[in-house]
Order: sequence, then structure tokens, then C-alpha cells
Amino acid sequence: MITPRRAFLAGMLGALAAAPAIGRSVMVPGERALGLGSDRDGLLYLPKGYEGGVAMPLVVMLHGAGGNGTSARSRFPFADETGFVILAPDSRDERTWDELLGAFGPDEEFIGAALRWTLANCAIDTARVALAGTSDGASYALSLGIGNGDIFSHLIAFSPAFVLPSRVRGKPRIFISHGTKDPVMPIETTGRDVVRRLKALSYDVVYREFDGGHTVPEPVAREAFEWFRH
Repeated sequence: MITPRRAFLAGMLGALAAAPAIGRSVMVPGERALGLGSDRDGLLYLPKGYEGGVAMPLVVMLHGAGGNGTSARSRFPFADETGFVILAPDSRDERTWDELLGAFGPDEEFIGAALRWTLANCAIDTARVALAGTSDGASYALSLGIGNGDIFSHLIAFSPAFVLPSRVRGKPRIFISHGTKDPVMPIETTGRDVVRRLKALSYDVVYREFDGGHTVPEPVAREAFEWFRH
């Protein structure tokens, strides 16, 4: 019996192997809806300068609790400036991501479907695929990404609360940031604890603390995306 998690991995590895050198359909720079969901869907953003014959890195961005993929619009200028595609799916439940509600399931499957669609239709550098998230999305990005390190080369987590992978696969590089005055996720029991655990497992972690709360200062976001691109 093939479990949903094994199906996700097998499907994604197949999509990575079959990804075209150039997009199979004519895609132009700008934002478009994924068209893969009904009430909860997501968006794709191709930056200025995107050309179907030139593969670009991809960042899959996961929103925080109660949000949706439109929160990724604040990152469009970084994508334009440094040159990467953004895929921003909505969680299936409007509250948050499935693992935070009990276990991996519908969200993992939807992310997999969105990734497969993107790889089939856009020119993506499959050696540089990042999974990024903020708050609940950061915890989910770390947990899903560490379990699929042969798919995601980089993980970016802005203010994560925890990391709870159901398996470990590969060794993605990791960037984590956290505010020292975060009232939502106190840094000592969340961000710092996550970093200690990951470093103990020999992950390559870049960690940035900043004087602030539950937010992502622009200089920190810039550093994270430049780190990914270089």
C-alpha cells in the first residue's frame, strides 16, 4: 500500500527528474492564480526578467496562521531584484497548516500538486528549490522540508515555533530568524531551541536574532533571500 507521504515523495522526485529545461507553456512575468483549488488556492509569481528558456530558482512560501498565499506579495520586489519564482499555496484549513492541527495530509498533497504543476509549466532550476514560511508556516516549512531534503535544497523559517518532521531525508541548508521580544513565540523556547536541535543534528544553519517582535524586518528578509540566491 502506498501511503500519501510516499506518494508525495515519489511524485515529486518524478516531477524533478522530468522538469523541462524550458517551460512547456508560454508563461509571462507577473502574478496568476494557481487554479488548483476552489475556496483555498494560492498564487504563482514570475518575476520581471523571467524567460521560459532560462531556468530560475523557486521559493515555495507558506503563510502564517489565518492567512493565505497573497501574503507572499510583499516578497515580489525581492523576487524581481534577485531573480526567483514564487509559489505561494493556501493551507487547506483557513486556520493553519495540517501538521499543526494533527498530522501531515491534505496540505502536503496540495503543495505537491502545486509543485508538480509549476515544474511542468515553468522553467525552474530544480537544484535550487527553497521552502520558506513565517510563524506557523515557518514551523511547517522546517518540518516538511527536513523530511524532503532531496526535494528542497534550502529552508527559510521566519519565527518558527518548532520542528517536527515525520522523517529525515537529505541535508537542506537552513536560514532561521527570530525576534528577541517576540510575544507570540518566546524566543528561548522556540527559535533558539529549534536552532540548538538542528545544529546538534549537524544541519548547516544560519541564524539571525533581531531586536523586535513577531515580525520579519526587511533587512532580515533581504539577507535570507540573498543567502538563498548565492
